[in-house]
Amino acid sequence: MSPTRAIKRIFLAPHPRSLTEIFHPADLEHLRTLGELVIHEQADLDEDVFQKLVTPADIIIGQFDLPQSRLERIPQLKAIFNVEGNFLPNVDYQYCFRRGIRVLTISPVFANPVAELALGLAIDLGRGITRSDQDFRDGVEKYGLAANREVQSLFHQPVGFLGFGDLARALLPLLIPFRCRVRVYDPWLPLELIAEAGCEACSLDDVLRESRVIFVLASATAENRAFVGASQFAQMQPGTVFVLVSRAAVVDFDAMIQAAQSGHIRVATDVFPDEPLPAHHAARRTRDILLSAHKAGALEHALKRIGSIAVADVEMISRGLPPVMCKVAHPETVERFRGKPVAKS
Repeated sequence: MSPTRAIKRIFLAPHPRSLTEIFHPADLEHLRTLGELVIHEQADLDEDVFQKLVTPADIIIGQFDLPQSRLERIPQLKAIFNVEGNFLPNVDYQYCFRRGIRVLTISPVFANPVAELALGLAIDLGRGITRSDQDFRDGVEKYGLAANREVQSLFHQPVGFLGFGDLARALLPLLIPFRCRVRVYDPWLPLELIAEAGCEACSLDDVLRESRVIFVLASATAENRAFVGASQFAQMQPGTVFVLVSRAAVVDFDAMIQAAQSGHIRVATDVFPDEPLPAHHAARRTRDILLSAHKAGALEHALKRIGSIAVADVEMISRGLPPVMCKVAHPETVERFRGKPVAKS
């Protein structure tokens, strides 16, 4: 039997999400069995509330500001669970590392639904599904082979991944039926890991030049802002399918629009520099761009898994064991991430 580490209080502040959005009632009840559960659903968390409700906590589930001056007042704190999916600069990570406080994010819950949509966008762009629908509505449709002069099948295509984290590893098995050769660019990972997944680790230039379908799956960091720009788009083969589903900041968005407007590549994107996308934005008027309103991961069952995996890891911590379901912040990389808070409609 594993040793038990007592958790006296769990402080849960789900904002900017809602409690019912991310927790099944059964998961909340499970959480209550692990310690005294204090729920604060308001957006504001002033110093009086913090002193009264948060300072006695062993576990924090929420996304409010936790600078060192606040963390010092919670000496028994064991873990902070982010509820958005990004490692944001609201936490003093170095203080947490020094004190052995785990900082975790629930981002793994989004990998499967985002991968699913990424595959759908790639097939749509390649086969011209949305374009064919629009041609019908405009009365200019073509039939049979004439309608397929500029399309490509996903089967046996050379595919490129930019980034090989949770999202890429969720997408990879979805491509198995298509028997694609997958090249990967990810400077944060060893070549052996990529090779063991059945992929080929390559330079950025090789991925761009050799792939007919490119999936952008990389998180935004301090080093990779707009690392796919005009010169990178120029390296791609004409007609390349380019699917952006991770973070808009990793591409030069204007250069991407221009590459699509010129007809050089076909683009699908689920993320944008500003959300909602301005009404006058050029992307809305560009034929070779397939637009998705940052909805790839926002499925009800995925959001409910936020509570499920957080509760599972709280239980692991209560038993004196390391968390295994959520993504754990690492001192070498966490402050290099440049995530944006979730957009709320």
